[in-house]
Amino acid sequence: MVASPWFLTSETAAGPDPAARVYCFPHAGGNPRTFLDWQGALERDARILAVCPPGRGHRFREPAPASLAELADGAATAIALASTPDRPFLLFGHSFGAALAFEVARRLDGVRGFAGLVASGCSAPSLLPTPRVVEAAGLEGRAFAESVRFFGGLPPEVLEDEAVQELLLPHLKADFKMVAGYRYRTADPLTVPLTLLNGTDDPHVSPAALGAWARECAAEPDHHWVPGGHFYFEDRPHSVSDVLGPLARAATGAARSGDEYVELI
Repeated sequence: MVASPWFLTSETAAGPDPAARVYCFPHAGGNPRTFLDWQGALERDARILAVCPPGRGHRFREPAPASLAELADGAATAIALASTPDRPFLLFGHSFGAALAFEVARRLDGVRGFAGLVASGCSAPSLLPTPRVVEAAGLEGRAFAESVRFFGGLPPEVLEDEAVQELLLPHLKADFKMVAGYRYRTADPLTVPLTLLNGTDDPHVSPAALGAWARECAAEPDHHWVPGGHFYFEDRPHSVSDVLGPLARAATGAARSGDEYVELI
């Protein structure tokens, strides 16, 4: 794999390096390192690569992208440079990360090895930005923190500690602004499979908001409903690994079959 500041991998991974890769895009304000906790469940199936954008984490000194489109351009370029014919890869994104992964998928569609998109906890892109996100992005300070409580994932202590707000909220606010500034454009459907993964009790994403995803892919998307709210995977990480594992195994099998076919010719 090509070394890149865009990607974080688990340092505790053991055993043979699996062929498949899963590039994971976090939710608004999320820490990409949390994805690395899933590596143990996918040890034999795929390597988790958490996507870290400029301006975050170890890249805090780099200028942050001005728009979701600019961020998607950079991530797609980094993934394309890292891709090799023997390493099929999937994209996984949650909430804001799913919208970003979708835009990255549009840029990578047709790249050899790209095996599918898994969109978690996100309304169809054509419905974004939602009015609630636009409203929240225009607020400041405690008013912003109170507004985004609807989406979940914001610890109560953030609302009680101004110092914590100054540390955590800027990145969250920047991501909300990127989504609020997102402008969907029509394009050809994705040729790779699309998998939708959502919590049954998610107040942010309704079944009706998922229907338009069908227009974004050539084949009917595969729906998975799991117990929980918007951040269903916090208590049930297997809800994601149980979906990613079979997809990674299928992608690896397809890649190997393709290589054998080429050799026979």
